[in-house]
Amino acid sequence: MHSFWYRANALLTFAVTILALLCATASISDNLNNPSSTAEIQVLNINWFQKQTHGNDEVSLTLNITADLQSLFTWNTKQVDFPRCLYLFSCRGFYSYLLIESAFPRLNPIGLYLLLFIFVAAEYKTPKNALNQVSLWDDIIPTKESAKFSIHTSNKYRFIDQGHNLRGKEFNLTLHWHVMPKTGKMFVDKIVMSGYRLPEEYR
Repeated sequence: MHSFWYRANALLTFAVTILALLCATASISDNLNNPSSTAEIQVLNINWFQKQTHGNDEVSLTLNITADLQSLFTWNTKQVDFPRCLYLFSCRGFYSYLLIESAFPRLNPIGLYLLLFIFVAAEYKTPKNALNQVSLWDDIIPTKESAKFSIHTSNKYRFIDQGHNLRGKEFNLTLHWHVMPKTGKMFVDKIVMSGYRLPEEYR
């Protein structure tokens, strides 16, 4: 007859094996989900466009942001992070930024912590940098139901170029997010919207 410790070890090994198989199955099955997130951002007005006293260009925009991000939520979703980022400057394609991740999870009806952070960034090229990113707006989306929204707002964070490169500049508006599953690898994604252009003159 086997000893107590032998049986306990066999039971623990079996339980860990089953747990590993369940995690692998969850991760593989989640790959079958193809999110169909959509977003549209309209620049309704350029409130003002000026050159600061120390030479940097600054713009204030009025935006209409419409998005449907509900498909990002699956049964395997632990957390969908839309990092709240304030980009300070970029240099040679690398971004220096202040990353602010708020930790205010809300318990949904089935007992899983779900919290979405979303931010919209303006992206453009300059002779000095291949890619400049400036965060314009962010928000917290606590539930799947509120992941479909439309909002009319001005940019929450100042749209400032480290120089005077914004006159007549074409730029993209990009929606970024990170998805953290309960099991499996974390992945990132974004929606890029192009075709925006700033005025040729200050106003």
